[in-house]
Order: sequence, then C-alpha cells, then structure tokens
Amino acid sequence: MQLNLDITRVIKAPRGAKLHCFAPLVALCCLAAAVPMASAADDAAASALDPAAISQLTSRAIEFLGTAQTTEGAFSPQAGPAVTALVTAGILKSGRSADDPLVARSLKYLQTYVHEDGGIYKPDSTHKNYETCIAMVAFAAANKDGRFDKLLAAADRYVKGLQWDEGEDQAPSNENYGGAGYGSKKRPDLSNTSFLLDALRAAGNGPNDPAVQKALIFVSRCQNLESEHNTTKFAAKNPDGGFYYTVAAGGASMAGETPEGGLRSYGSMTYSGLKSMIFAGLGPEDPRVKAAFDWCSKHYDLTSNPGMGEAGLFYYYHTFAKALDAMGVGEIKAADGSEHDWRAELVAELAKRQQANGAWVNTSDRWMEGDPNLVTGYVLLTLNYCRGK
Repeated sequence: MQLNLDITRVIKAPRGAKLHCFAPLVALCCLAAAVPMASAADDAAASALDPAAISQLTSRAIEFLGTAQTTEGAFSPQAGPAVTALVTAGILKSGRSADDPLVARSLKYLQTYVHEDGGIYKPDSTHKNYETCIAMVAFAAANKDGRFDKLLAAADRYVKGLQWDEGEDQAPSNENYGGAGYGSKKRPDLSNTSFLLDALRAAGNGPNDPAVQKALIFVSRCQNLESEHNTTKFAAKNPDGGFYYTVAAGGASMAGETPEGGLRSYGSMTYSGLKSMIFAGLGPEDPRVKAAFDWCSKHYDLTSNPGMGEAGLFYYYHTFAKALDAMGVGEIKAADGSEHDWRAELVAELAKRQQANGAWVNTSDRWMEGDPNLVTGYVLLTLNYCRGK
C-alpha cells in the first residue's frame, strides 16, 4: 500500500500508544532501511511528559469546578445542558466515576433535559444538535455499566434525524448533504458536524455507519483541497489543505476570505476536520488526511489559534489534542524543521495559563470562552488526550 503521508512529519508515538489507522506507518518504519532507528533524543522527547503535572492540573481544575457547580448539579445553567455536559465529560474522562457526587449531580441535572424524541436540549433551544451531541459524549463516558444504554440509543436516533440528508430532501450532490448545524442558521457547519461525529462514535457507531459516511461527505467539502470529493467553488481558490467553517449557504470562514475569494483555513476547524476524517475511517494514504496534516505541521502553534489569534483558543486546544491523539502522532515537525513533543508542550502551555483558583479562561470571550466553566471543561478534555493511550 502506498503511503502518501510524509513520514518525516510523524515521529514515534509515546510508549504504549495505539496507532489505530496509522499502524501501517509502524510497519513501514521497521522495514525501510532509510528510516533511522529511534535515538536517545527520541526517548527523551517521549518521556518529557510528566504524568504528575497532568494530575496536578486536573486536581486543581476539578476543585474549582466543585465550587462552581450549582446545588442542582449545573455548570453555567444559563447555557442549558451544553456547558454542564462538556464539563461532566471532562471530569469523567479525568478518572472520576459516574457515582462520584460531583458527577452524579450533573448527570441528574442533564437528565432533566431529556425529551421524548430522544433529544437532550433546552425546550426553547435553537442549538438542539449541539446540546444533544455534547450530552451524548457525557452520558457515554458515564455508561460503563450500561445504565444509559436506552438514553444513548434514543439520542443517537435523534441526532441522525437532524443530519442533512435525504430526510430533508438533500441529494448527495447538495453542499448541505451529510452535515449538521445548530438549527438556528438553517444550514450545517463543520463545528456541529464534528460534534455529531463525536456523539456517533461515543454511541458506538463505527466508521462504516451510514450517518458517519454522510458526515464525511460534508467534512470533505469544507477542506481547501480540490479533489473528487470536493468540487465546490472554493476548492481551488485557496488549496492549502486546511479547513474552514462551512461550505453551505454560500460558504463562510471565521478567518475571512482570501483576495481571490477563497475561504481562509484556520486552526480549530482544520484539526476538527482532520479528527473527523480519522473518525470516519480515513488513513494516512488518503490525500485529504495528508493535506490536512501538512497544514497542521506548517502552522504548528500553541500560543494562538492559527488564523484566529486568541479567539476560540481553548476550543482549538481541544480539537488539536483530539486530532493528534486520534492519529497516534507523538511528535510533529513544524515549518522550520523543529520537532515537537506536542503533548509535553501543550501541558506546559496549559500550566502557564491556569489561574490561581484552578480554572482557565480566555482573554477573548468570543464563543463563550469568557466562561471559566466552559473553558475549564475544554482543558480537562484536552488533558485527557495529552495522557496518551
């Protein structure tokens, strides 16, 4: 099998990491004489991550969240179930059980938003897909004993029903096809489609599930890459391999447009797109994966959301870590040729940004990142991916 991914950009993952669909790279590295054996420097980089540092950051964060939770079990209840679900997922993935009092209160609170149609949302919500998908991830993380099987099955049917497909009279050739949106904008976007794929995966759907493959069609059309999978008007205008917010309804990028009328790629959406392609079963030989990873390598940055600055920085950290963890990549080579142990460097960056009370908050409040509960939830999820497998 031919591998189109530049293996000089993929250094060995930390010990014990599972490479999933990138397993062919391991075999290639073992068989190709031109590829050097792991050096002492590689070993030093792989051991640079201090698990104790992650535990300390996590403990302080959960201590903060314990003071921020309402008596009903909510975090930022004005946001409905979304922030509570994201925080709860972060706490669960940090090692707390579903019966931990902090978690149990939140799960009980989230259950008050479960509707007969299977959705998990505020009654007057215009963000039903977003809220339900995040809640599904939280309930799945708490479902080790099967207590939420029925809830998850109903929610799974619900979000699949919201997906833009034949049920909404959308043909596969339509730019909306396969995507998911908030609902209020009357069109899908890559962020919500990424949350949909997270939820489908959490509910047990594999890469070959029809809803997952439909989502991949939409994701591919949000990439700045002209191919048989993307023949949209934007595909060739800015062919850098990165991703933008949506191809639907005339297209949009939160990073703006190029002088040629293309849609600028930016960090959080590019990592969302890359992660989504991996979850949908694409491997390193796929040109879409290679182009996306090349963009990530060229724009490696932990001080800002590339293309967006401080805006959406912690959402970016979350998608950055989730995508690279899904790929099984331990190190990444930047545009200047420097090699980076992204896990160790990200943990160090997050440590610098943690506040005295244990929370994180963005200096930019765009996309609700002025809310320390939301941002601390993002960081807990991010730290989980930094632990490796």
